[in-house]
Amino acid sequence: MSHLHPHQEKHFQGSEMLSDIVIGMSDGLTVPFALAAGVSQAGVSNSVIITAVIAEIAAGAIAMGLGGYLAGQTEREHYFNELKREYDEVEHLPEREKQEIKEILSKYNISERVQNDLVEELSKDKDKWVEFMMQFELGLTEPDINRAKKSAFNIGLSYIAGGVIPLIPYILTNTPNEGFVGSVILTVIALLIFGYIKSRVTGQSPIKGAIKTTMVGLIAASVAYFVAKLF
Repeated sequence: MSHLHPHQEKHFQGSEMLSDIVIGMSDGLTVPFALAAGVSQAGVSNSVIITAVIAEIAAGAIAMGLGGYLAGQTEREHYFNELKREYDEVEHLPEREKQEIKEILSKYNISERVQNDLVEELSKDKDKWVEFMMQFELGLTEPDINRAKKSAFNIGLSYIAGGVIPLIPYILTNTPNEGFVGSVILTVIALLIFGYIKSRVTGQSPIKGAIKTTMVGLIAASVAYFVAKLF
């Protein structure tokens, strides 16, 4: 007699956190690197470079974290505005809303008879009716009440973690040129590792993801570097 093994679906659940980390880490690796590289060409000492980059990391982490917080707040406000609108439409335009349910169901090739049955069942519970419309008509689910705070923390901390990496060689070397070379090498390694891990946890090709992340990061860093050097 054969034994049945329960099927376990493997889906990545941390998309919001990963998105925050990607945003913070990507900027943290490129902007401080570019600033340090640009300043290193100005004939200043390593201590001046370190001070400038630390100040930028602090300001950048706060700015990025605040941006993440405001984005999270806006997401919740948008959800509840749409939720109120759906309740109003279900209350005052029920027939139109029922027709919209049928239109949604028809996309899945569900027969008209089953559509009518489902519409009647859903319309018995106003909360479930609205929840269905929010998810399948608008593609919205209620954001975590702590989403804004979590996003601010994740982005800010990731920015700091990313920003410290290109700074380390300037701390460990004696001249800006040595620091610059070390910073380039360390930043490339960090981008490769970051891209590999990010792609691995999201089910993408780790090698391709590592190369893609590194190339995008280096392009962004190069542009920022030349801007910093120009000024």
